[in-house]
Amino acid sequence: MSLIGEKKIPNLWEEICKEFALMRPPFKIEEDDNESIATDIIEYNPAAHSPVMFGHIAEEVDVDSSTAENFDPAVSHPACVGYTLLQKPPPTPPASPPPPPDKKTCTPREYLEHYVFPVLLPALLAMLKQAKKERCFERRRFRFNGCDFLTEYLWRHNPNIPGREEDNLEDIPFVRRILAEHPRPPLPLSLVWTEFQAAIVIQSFWRGYKIRKEERIQELRAWQREWREENANIKDKVENFWKEHEPEHAEELQRSAKLRRSAGHPACFRLRTWSPSPERRPQTS
Repeated sequence: MSLIGEKKIPNLWEEICKEFALMRPPFKIEEDDNESIATDIIEYNPAAHSPVMFGHIAEEVDVDSSTAENFDPAVSHPACVGYTLLQKPPPTPPASPPPPPDKKTCTPREYLEHYVFPVLLPALLAMLKQAKKERCFERRRFRFNGCDFLTEYLWRHNPNIPGREEDNLEDIPFVRRILAEHPRPPLPLSLVWTEFQAAIVIQSFWRGYKIRKEERIQELRAWQREWREENANIKDKVENFWKEHEPEHAEELQRSAKLRRSAGHPACFRLRTWSPSPERRPQTS
C-alpha cells in the first residue's frame, strides 16, 4: 500500500546515526513510518491525486462490478471511488528496556552503554546547541570553552546529588583549586566583548577620527604639539637660563661657602635659650 504525502529527502547523516543507533538497544529509537506496516511513501502531485487522499494510505481496488453503483456521496468523496483509504495506524508501543547489568560484573562496553553514554550524550548535545548559539561554527576564534561547559553541565545535572542547579563553574570546589594552582591568562578583548560592545567601541573610534580630521581641530592639535615641544625639558631650560645670567664669580662664591662649612665655620649660628626655672626666679617680697 502507498501513503500519499510529502516525501522526505534522505539525509546521509541521519542514515548513519540511525544505523549506529540500531547497534545500541538501550537507547530509544525514533519511530519511523516504515515500522508500523510496509508502506511506500509517494510524493503528492495535484495533477494525479486528489487533496482528499493527502495523508492517507490509498490503494486502488479492482472489482468485477461497477464501483459507482454503491457510492454514497453522504459518506465518501467522489474522488475516492475505486480506492481504499486507510488512516495511518498508531505506532506500536516500544518494548520495555531490559534491566541494566551490575556495575561490578558487567563488561566495559555494557558499562559505557548503560551508565556513561546516557549521561554524557545529553551533555554533548547541549554543548553543541550552546556552541551553535555562540556561533562557534562560523568563526575561527571564540570564547566558548566546551570542556568548561561539560564540567558545569555534568555538575549541575548529577542525579545523585540534587541542589546544584544554580551553581556556576567558579563555584565548583575542584575547579577553584585548579584555577588557584594554574591561573589562566586573561582573554583578549576581541573574545571578551560581545558584538554590541565591540560595535560601540569601533563606532566611537570612527566618530573621533572624523572629528580629528576637521580643520579647526587640526589647528588646535598643531598648537598643542608646538606648546609641548616648547615646554619639553623645562627644568633644564631654567637651569641654563640662570647659568647664563649669573655673575662670573658666582661659582667661586659657592665654592668658598662650601669650604667654610666644611672647615667648621657655618654660615649661620643657632641660638638656644632656656626659660628660667622656678628656683632661679628672683623672689619678690
